[in-house]
Amino acid sequence: MNRMRIALIAALAALACSAPASIVRAAEPLTVLCAGAASTVIQQFARDFERAHGRAVVVTEGTTGQITAKLAAGERADVVILSAPALDTLTANGGILAGTRVDLGRTGIGVGIRAGAPVPDLSTAETFKAALLAAPSIASTDPAAGASSGIYFAGVLQKMGIADAVRPKETLVEGGSSCDLVAAGKVALCVQNISEIVPVKGVVVAGPFPAAMQNYITYSAAVAKGSTAPDDARAFIADAMSPARVQVWKSGGFER
Repeated sequence: MNRMRIALIAALAALACSAPASIVRAAEPLTVLCAGAASTVIQQFARDFERAHGRAVVVTEGTTGQITAKLAAGERADVVILSAPALDTLTANGGILAGTRVDLGRTGIGVGIRAGAPVPDLSTAETFKAALLAAPSIASTDPAAGASSGIYFAGVLQKMGIADAVRPKETLVEGGSSCDLVAAGKVALCVQNISEIVPVKGVVVAGPFPAAMQNYITYSAAVAKGSTAPDDARAFIADAMSPARVQVWKSGGFER
C-alpha cells in the first residue's frame, strides 16, 4: 500500500510539472493596478469579468505615485490604469507592453459636501474662491503622495493667492478618498476627482470647478510589460471599452 501511495504521489507531481504554463497561470488572478479615480468603475467591471471568464481579478487602487512606485519595485501586474501622462512615462521607461494603451475616459475635479448641507456657489472663479475661504474645513488628496487632483488643487490655491489661508484648515489624505472625511462629518468640503466623489455614500457633488479653473484628467489602460496573461489583460481592457459600458462610465463621473 505504501508503495502504491508513493507511486501515485510521484505520478501527480510529474503531471503538475508537465502541465502547460497557461494552465498553471490560470490559477493566478488577473492583477489590475488602478488609479483611485477609476477604481469604482473598474471594480464593477472586474466582477463582471470574473463571472464571464471564470478568472479571478484583483484590483489594487492607489495614487499615480503609489502605483508607479509599486511597478518600479517589481510588483507584478497585468493591467495598469493611470492618468494618460503617467502611462506615457511608464511606456517610455519600458514598463508597458507597446501598442496596448487605450484611453478610457476623462473626469474633472469637483467639490463634495455632505448630503443635505447648503450647496456653495461654485459657478465662477470669484464665488469658488469665496466658498473655499468660507469653508470651516477642507480635505483633499496629498500632493506628496502623487495624487493628481491634489497636485492640481495645490496649484489652484497658489494661483488664487489663498494657499496660506486654506492650509491651516486643510486635511491632506495620503491614500483613499478625501470625501470619506466629509461622509464621517469631520470636514465640510472635499476636493477630489468627480469620479471619486460620486460613489461615496452620504456625499454629493456640490459642483465642478469653474470652467476657467477646471482640469480634466484622461485615464488610460495598458498591458503591463511583465504580465503573465497578456491576452486576458487585453480582453479585460476591451471589455471596459465596449459600447455596453458607456453608461457605467457616465454614472461613475466620467466622460467617454
